[in-house]
Amino acid sequence: MLLDLSEEHKEHLAFLPQVDSTVVAEFGRIAVEFLRRGSNPKIYEGAARKLSVSSDTVQHGVEGLTYLLTESSKLMISELDFQDSVFVLGFSEELNKLLLQLYLDNRKEIRTILSELAPDLPSYHSLEWRLDVQLASRSLRQQIKPSVTIKLHLNQNGDHNTRVLQTDPATLLHLVQQLEQALEEMKTNHCRRVVRNIK
Repeated sequence: MLLDLSEEHKEHLAFLPQVDSTVVAEFGRIAVEFLRRGSNPKIYEGAARKLSVSSDTVQHGVEGLTYLLTESSKLMISELDFQDSVFVLGFSEELNKLLLQLYLDNRKEIRTILSELAPDLPSYHSLEWRLDVQLASRSLRQQIKPSVTIKLHLNQNGDHNTRVLQTDPATLLHLVQQLEQALEEMKTNHCRRVVRNIK
């Protein structure tokens, strides 16, 4: 499986061939630290002064390298697939080998960091539902009052939770429309970029 890098990521990584291999190795260390502790502008400014470039250029280079390493680690791509993914960038053979070594040295640690960052949310197990309709009451004869009862079974940390929800069909229909709209929104480029950075 090859990585699909956007033009923006390719631009960020284009800075790497302009620097020495020791600098790329240091950027790899900074990228892992970035995952562990977050962004540190002082590191970027210090590196930018040493390299005589803007701190934004250094930051983009580290972020591009971070993305490359995290996506590769997340997908657990093989050495060959990683080399093929990096080959499209047009880097020298030495830089490709250095990036491969960075990936192989750090992929387990990156996967550990990513698993710690992932929120521990309940996951869907099963769903039961029932439609109830009240046709009449003592005070009102010919009344139709439908309601939907939903029993949602969830898993969280090996525990099984049950949630019971009750609503009328109009509200349920509105909820379904909102969820479908949210799913469509997830297909936009902006949301994909945000999700990619969260993961």
